[in-house]
This record gives sequence, structure tokens and C-alpha cells, in this order.
Amino acid sequence: MFNRVSTSADQTEHLSLRTVLVSIGGLWLFYFLLTTLRGSILGLELQQEMLWRRGVVSLAGMAVTCVLWMVLRLVDDRSLGWKVGVAIIAALPASILIAQINQLVFSDIEGKIVEKAGEREGVKLRQDEAGNVLIDIPGVSGQVDEAHPRGTQHSETVTVTLQNAPTGFDKWRRISDIALGRYFLLIAWTSLYLALLAGAQARAAERREGEFRRAAKAAELRSLRYQVNPHFLFNTLNSLSSLVMTGRTERAEDMIQAMSNFYRHSLAEGTTADVSLAEEFALQRHYLDIEEARFPDRLSTRLDLAEGLENCRVPGMILQPLVENSVKYAVAPAKRVVTVQISAWAEGNSVVLRVADDGSGQGVGIGVAPGLGIGLANVRDRLKGRFGDGASFHSGPEGGGYVTQIVLPKDCP
Repeated sequence: MFNRVSTSADQTEHLSLRTVLVSIGGLWLFYFLLTTLRGSILGLELQQEMLWRRGVVSLAGMAVTCVLWMVLRLVDDRSLGWKVGVAIIAALPASILIAQINQLVFSDIEGKIVEKAGEREGVKLRQDEAGNVLIDIPGVSGQVDEAHPRGTQHSETVTVTLQNAPTGFDKWRRISDIALGRYFLLIAWTSLYLALLAGAQARAAERREGEFRRAAKAAELRSLRYQVNPHFLFNTLNSLSSLVMTGRTERAEDMIQAMSNFYRHSLAEGTTADVSLAEEFALQRHYLDIEEARFPDRLSTRLDLAEGLENCRVPGMILQPLVENSVKYAVAPAKRVVTVQISAWAEGNSVVLRVADDGSGQGVGIGVAPGLGIGLANVRDRLKGRFGDGASFHSGPEGGGYVTQIVLPKDCP
């Protein structure tokens, strides 16, 4: 049964909350530092009192930007045009809200700023409760200056209105002016957000592509692995039938026991899992026990596993088609004893696996070109699928027999 590949293909890829919060915090921290630096350079009044108010506005800006992010997140799976359109529209009310918060936080300090400006110029400036900016001119007692009809007579001073309190339209104009700057600030953040989102979605697409590619490769290897088991089972059952029909029940029992050991061992691992060399050699030992029951007078075996390679990992059942090939084309047609040898040793960073027989030298049968048999092609394709160009495979007649040699990357814990 195929296992379902775990991917996020059916889900929209979102930026992590940590990434979003860091980007929002970075934006408003930059705003806070930049406006503070600007105030210091321009020498604005009451910098200490304005500092904490600026911090409050920055925190409020973070909160509003988080709400803006929640809106943008709703269209994370839509086209770029949709995302840009929603960003442009949603940033507008967000910037107006930030501007209103700014006005509210700084409203009680405007009067103090006016007074400080008057002190710096040597005059008395103040702001009344209505928001009018007034100047008190000392030394004019009981007189009204006709040039200033709005002037108010006092006992010792004349108060002149320098600037009328802003009307409703003026207030919205000031808010709009502030909002415009905040709007471009939010647009800059949404541009950063969309860029980060595009990068995250591209990486997610690459991961999904890799998972699909691995799933396809696993399915291919699984298919090749399944080609081995039915072929071997058919041959074994056919031989078992022959033993039973000829009355060789003891050999049939030995073969059944060997088959049980072989399949218990071969099915212990997943269909595409790597196994240790010790396990692979033990599996081939079980297989050869089955074949020795079929050819007790014609099959001799030898297994040589170099010391220290027992735990090296190799593809499961990678040797079985090669050993079966030797039995089928060297042992079965022979009239004498044929030795099948399985060897493994290390060469630098590689492990060499070798299956050889001293039979007739026909590795895939009479009239068939060496290296083109189903079993050999199966092994070659599995190696290609598993290691790419990292493994080599050679098969052909050698020294009067037939030899197949595999060189794999050394993977020993």
C-alpha cells in the first residue's frame, strides 16, 4: 500500500507568526528611532515629554499593522494582483486610524509647545481651551488696538489671536497630512510582507516538488522491488512442486523451511528500505539454502563479508536477482558442481559487492546479450534510482564464469 506523502499542497502557505511580528516590530522601531532623531536634529521642544508619546503611537501602530496583516492573510492564496489591491485599499483606513491616535496622544502637549516657542522668542504665547493660539502684549492698559478688532482688553495686557482654533475641516486636513505619511509607511511594510510571503511560498513549492519527486522515486523503486518477489516465488514453487511429485519429501520440507526463513527475513524491512550488509548476506544465505535443496549435487556456495562492513547500509535485496541469475544460467543447466560466490569489501569511500560463478559464462542465457536480462536490468535501474551517478554496475563473462560487480558509496555507521 502506498503511504500518502505528507505535504502542504492542500493548504495555503503562510508566513510564521514570528516572522510577521519581527517585521512589524522592526518597522515601527525604525519609525520611532527616525522621528526621534529628526526631533533632535531640528531641536523641537519638549523632547522628553514627546518621547513616551511617540512610543505609545509606535505601539498603537504595531497593533494596527497586526490587524492589517490579518486582512492580508485572507488573500495569501490569491494572485499577486489581488494581494496588491487589498494592500492598497486596506492600508488607507489603517493609516487614518494611526493618524487619529497620533493626534489624540499629542493633543495635550500642543499648548506647552506654543508656550515654549514664546519663551524662546521672548513673548508670551499660549493656547486657550478652544485651541486658539494667543499672544499677550504687556504694557497696554485699558486700550484696544483698532488694527486688531479681535483683540481683547485686559487691565494690563492686550491679548491678540495669532491663530484661530482649527475647524472640523482643518482637523481632517491635518489628520490627512499625517495619515499620508503613515500610509506610505504601511505600504512599505506590505511590500516587505508580500516579498517574504512570495519567498516562503516559493520554498514551500520547492519542498512539495521534492516530496512529490521522492514519492515518485519511491514508487519506482517499490515497483522494481516487487518485480523480484513474484519471479522468485514462481521459480521456487515450481521447484517445490517437482520435489513433491518425485517423492523427495525431505528436500521439499527443507525447501519450505528455507522459503519461510527467506520471506520472513525479506519482509521484515520496508519495500524500499536500506538494510545492513549482514542482513543482506543472511537473506542470500536463506535463498541459497532453497536452491541447494533444488540442486544438492550441483550448487556450492561461498559468502565472504569483509570484517567491519557488517553494518554498512545497502538497498534491500539488491543482491538477490544477481544470485538468482547465477543459479538460473550457471547452476541449473550444469552437469557439474558450480560455485556461486558472494563477496563484499571496502575500497576507499566505496563498498564493492561482487556475485560470481564459475559456470558457462552465460549470465542471461544463450543468445541474449550480457547485461540485458530482467534481473540485471532491475538491479541497474534500482541503483540508478537510488544513487544516480554515485554507483557503478558492471556485469559480464570473466575467467570462464560470470561476474557482476556493484560499487556503492560507503554508508557505514
